[in-house]
Order: sequence, then structure tokens, then C-alpha cells
Amino acid sequence: MRPTPILALAALLLAVPAPAPAQHDHDHSAEAEHRIPADAKLGTVTFETSCSAAAQTGFRRGLALLHHMMYEQAEEQFAAVAAAEPACAMAHWGVAMTLFHPLWPDRPSPTDFERGAAALERAAAGDLAAHERALVEAAQAFYRDWRTASHGDRLAAFEARLAKAAAAHPDDLDVVALHALSLIATAPAGDRSLAQQQRAGEILRGLHGRQAAHPGAIHYGIHAFDHPPLAHRAVDLAHGYDKIAPEVPHALHMPTHIFVRLGHWQEVIDWNRRSAAAALASPVGDAVSHHYPHAADYLMYAHLQRGEDAAARRLLDELLSHETFQPTFISAYALAAAPARLALERGEWAAAASLPVGLPESIPWDRSPGALAIAHYARGLGGARGGDLALAKSSIAELDRLQASAREQDQGYWVEQIGIQRQVVAAWLALAEERTDEALQAMTRAADLEDAAEKHPVTPGAVLPARELLGDMLLALDRPAEALAAYEASLEHSPRRFNTLARAARAAEAAGNPEGARRHYQELLDVAAGAARPELTRAREVVGS
Repeated sequence: MRPTPILALAALLLAVPAPAPAQHDHDHSAEAEHRIPADAKLGTVTFETSCSAAAQTGFRRGLALLHHMMYEQAEEQFAAVAAAEPACAMAHWGVAMTLFHPLWPDRPSPTDFERGAAALERAAAGDLAAHERALVEAAQAFYRDWRTASHGDRLAAFEARLAKAAAAHPDDLDVVALHALSLIATAPAGDRSLAQQQRAGEILRGLHGRQAAHPGAIHYGIHAFDHPPLAHRAVDLAHGYDKIAPEVPHALHMPTHIFVRLGHWQEVIDWNRRSAAAALASPVGDAVSHHYPHAADYLMYAHLQRGEDAAARRLLDELLSHETFQPTFISAYALAAAPARLALERGEWAAAASLPVGLPESIPWDRSPGALAIAHYARGLGGARGGDLALAKSSIAELDRLQASAREQDQGYWVEQIGIQRQVVAAWLALAEERTDEALQAMTRAADLEDAAEKHPVTPGAVLPARELLGDMLLALDRPAEALAAYEASLEHSPRRFNTLARAARAAEAAGNPEGARRHYQELLDVAAGAARPELTRAREVVGS
């Protein structure tokens, strides 16, 4: 079923010919078409295998695609090498490595676990050099006990094996890069020092110094520094990624993780337009690659920060004009988040309250409770702030159900995120019911929880930052000085957001702080001078006075 547009509801490397891989749960069709050109630049990898020269060339191409997290294309490449030369053990390792995604929300299905474990058995039976066997054993550590061990425990075992491999083979750039990736994947949640991410980042910067075109050094380095206090360290990596892989959708998108952290909205727009176009040229079977809605969600976020509402609405219509998407969490998240962002960022509470749930139907929403929750969160917040309190209450019940589903599926991060969303809706429901103290306590708890949780790479940012929403509540209660403090704290996490800047300026004016108001209005004009929103009229009055 084709979804109705929402809100426009009214408004280096030789190619080896690759046969389609066997179908598995995240393929949309048995005949995959992952059309990154065979001669596309992918960067430089130099991993030595025990395979023939022809197989080694194809393997390196697959490994480069793996470092770019173009998992479907990498699997095709590794499968082609394995078909042409079954004795090439590392090709089987490569297939297994494409079936789990250390930094992505999707977990391997039982079918993929079985396929990956079988591929590793074939790899381990081969005649392997020491550095090859080290990588095979690291992958086996992740797949071992997959029926009983938690995802976190298996990632920890993967990292421990890779740590030994990197210590034994410090000159092997790919072994070192994969170890750094595993450090990012296993960084302790809530560690505000970001020590493990910084350690991984420095390893990757060193690797980049040794081989500037290595895709893992750049890509994983951006992930390592994808945090507000660290983002400035990856600006050079971000600006260099397209030079080594100008036709790879994820290479064109990934730099915008850094640009979002710094509030460089035009760069977010420019790079994600290129990523979206490249993704549309690389379908997965008859489905649109999830790299397209992923880029579109970041585009939506950036257009809204620049006050480009008409562009945001056109983007949503374009996104929802496609009928079939790659059925992954990444697709699900973007397809739920983009329409919710447009309604909530604009304060269109009735539109938020009427958002449809679970479209398009081709997405496996039952496996994506964290994505499905976004629609219920938007509806609940729209109800609480727009006067439909029954809807707010029913949305809270749905969020409770989805949180339980995420817990059952061992999706710990999304358990926490759904809990924060539930708390936000409950806070605004309490305010609507004039339970003011309870509302402020709940909203403060939600903001504290969100500040302590790291942003997931799947999203450019919270659909609405909880700390910003706390400022909104305080401003509504005529406590402007406290609201200003909340807004300024939110800007530390999410810089140069249109609404946060506009409301911080308003709160500063109401608190008798003209210098603060002028400063925030000036930054608002820097961010969105060409927009037509009413907040900018006041900004020009203050800054021009």
C-alpha cells in the first residue's frame, strides 16, 4: 500500500562480476541490484589474503565496501569471490561480516546468524595466515552462542578478540581499523568522558596519517568523534570523505554527522542531497535503499533549522512518493521521524495528533518498536499540547507497549528512548491537567535522561530535544530566566537549532536580559536569515536596533 503524503496530506579496485547473493531476511527480493558502478572509487585497502591474485582484488573491493558500511554491496562482492574461488577463506569471512552491523540498530535475524556462522565455519577450515585467522576468530566470537548470549556480550567478545589481533598485527591497517570500530561499538553508555571513543578516534587518526585514502580510517573516525565536545576533531575527515568515494551514498552522508553536531546546516543539506541521489541510483532489488530515507531525514532536520519550511514539505512529499523501501530499522526510523519532525518543529499540534502509524506497510514495524514509537510520541505530544487529552493517554499506553516490545527484543537503547518519549508526553499531559509541579518534575527527568544518553547514529537528533521542551514548559509558566537556562543548556547538546535560539532570545527578553536576547537573535539570523518565519521579524528588530 502506498502511503499518503503526510502534512502535505494537505500540504582501486577491480570489479569481480557478482551474482546475486542468496536471499536473507533483510533482502527485499531474491535478485538484488546494488548498483554502485563497478569502477567506482572506494578508497584504498591493502589487506593481504591467502587467495589468488584475482580473488584478492575482488576481496579488497568487498572489504572497502564493508568499511563504507555498504553491507549489501559488500556481501555481493564477497559472495562473488567465494563462488569463483571457494577455497578463498576470507571471502567467507567477508560474507559473515556483512550480516551484522556493529553500530547500526538492526540485529541479525536467526537466518542471518545461521548463514554467518556457517560462512565462518568454511573460513576457519581454510589455510589461513595468522592475521587472517585473527579476524576469523574475532567474528566467530560475535556469532558464538548467538541463541543465548546478549548482543552486548557478543560485541564485547568481538572487541576482545580484535584487541588481541591489533596488538599482534599493528601494521595491518584493516585489523587496526576494525578494532577501532569495535571500541566505538562497545563504548560504555553514559560515560561522559567519552574516553573509549577518543581512544578509538586517535587510533583512526593515526591510521589516516599512514593511509589517507583508507575508508575505515575516515568513516570510523567520524563515528568516533560524533559527539558534541569531539566533533571539531573530525572536520578534516568529514570534508575529505567524498574525495575517496564520490559515488558511495554512505560516504556522501556520513560527514553530515559532524556538520549536524556543529550546526552547519547548509553543508548538511548539500551533502545529503548528493547522498540521496546516489542512494536512489543504488536500489536493493526493487526496493529503495535505506540510505535514501536516512539522508532525507537529515535533510528534513537541516531544512527546518534554516526555517526552510516549503523545502521541508516538498522533501516529505518526495520521500513518500516512493512505494517500497528496504525493510530495515534505518528505513523505518526515517519514515517515522521525517513527518513527525515537520509537524512538531512547526508546532502544528493538530497535524502531529493526526499522523498515521505504521506506514508504509512493507516495513516490518513489529521489529522496529523504537521507530514505531516516534509516531505515537508525536501523536501524544500533539494531543497533550493541542487539547486532545484522550489521545495523549492512549499514546502513553502505546509507548508502554512498545517499550516492552523493545525490551523483549534486547534493544536496550530504544527501551530508554521510548521511556524518555513516554515521560515527555506524560509531562505535557500533566501540565494540561494543571498538575504543574508533577509536569515540571517529569519534564526535568526526561531532559536529564536524554542528556545522559548519546544520540544514536541513525538520527540527526531527537525529534524534539527534551531540554528544549523543558524550556518551552517554563516559558509557558512565565518563568523566563529558568527557561533561558534550559534553552542554553539544550544548545550545548544541539547547537544552532532554530526553535531553541528563537525561544532563548524570547526568554532573555522576558527575563530582562537584552544582551542575551540580542546574542541569540543574531545567531538566529546567521542560521536562517533568508527564511520567512515570524520569529525573524523580531530578530531583525532587535539586532537592527
